[in-house]
Amino acid sequence: MGGVSCFTTQDTVIKFLSGGYPLHQIILVRGTIALIFILVVFVPLEGGVRRLYTHRLGLHALRGITVVFANLFFFTGLATLPLGETTAIIFVAPLLITALAALLLHEKVNNRRWIAVGVGLLGTTLMIRPGTSVFNPMMFFPLLAATCYALFQIMSRHIGSTESASTMAFYVQLMFIVVSALIGLLVGDGRFAVDDNPTLNFLLRAWVWPSDRDLILLAGVGILSGIGAYLISQGYRITEASLVAPFEYAALPSAMAWSILFFGDWPDNWSWLGVALILGAGLYAFFQGNARGRKG
Repeated sequence: MGGVSCFTTQDTVIKFLSGGYPLHQIILVRGTIALIFILVVFVPLEGGVRRLYTHRLGLHALRGITVVFANLFFFTGLATLPLGETTAIIFVAPLLITALAALLLHEKVNNRRWIAVGVGLLGTTLMIRPGTSVFNPMMFFPLLAATCYALFQIMSRHIGSTESASTMAFYVQLMFIVVSALIGLLVGDGRFAVDDNPTLNFLLRAWVWPSDRDLILLAGVGILSGIGAYLISQGYRITEASLVAPFEYAALPSAMAWSILFFGDWPDNWSWLGVALILGAGLYAFFQGNARGRKG
């Protein structure tokens, strides 16, 4: 719950900054600050730098790539979509985690929790509403982000038995730095920018030296990312993925509130219904898991 609260606040700031800076620059600065924060604060708490040595470097890299793409898809959609609705769509991820945990990790998921997964997907469909006049193709980006994020957390659970949370968070931030730096080298001069397309412009505009205010905001985003990455890694490392995933819904009310307060984006009635179905399905899946645990 602490991790997703950090990420929701971070997302709000990044949406605020999206009109002036390219995504890869924001991610590079965020990842660098987060990496330093993890090395200074969390790594010493878990045994020092020697804990960063791993025999599972390939899996760390694959895990990092999935969350890099989750971020790219999410923030690409966020540049043009309301924060609350974008976050609501990506919160189909805990339901996908439940499904993937059963398929890939062989965790037990009963029929009622499978029904919850179906209801959550129905809620997502109501928010996207393909084939209607309100349909926005950009809504598929947070849906792709949710899929990548679900795979990321399944791998978190898989490697958590041998890796510390600080190690897992370290390699995630390292992958952010590597990928965003490569993108910056390729397109950072702005030669591919498309001024009349806010989404492409967010991805391809030239790097800009931040103002003093924005440097402070970027530093805050980096610290939030470092704390969030550690807490999320710790949660999925020590607990069944299908059990801990619904706690991520704690961020949904704050995301809706930030969307309304800071950006004036009020969801329509169908979107509210979609949010209710996604949230309700996630909480139902969680309570089903608790009930099963008590009976066991």
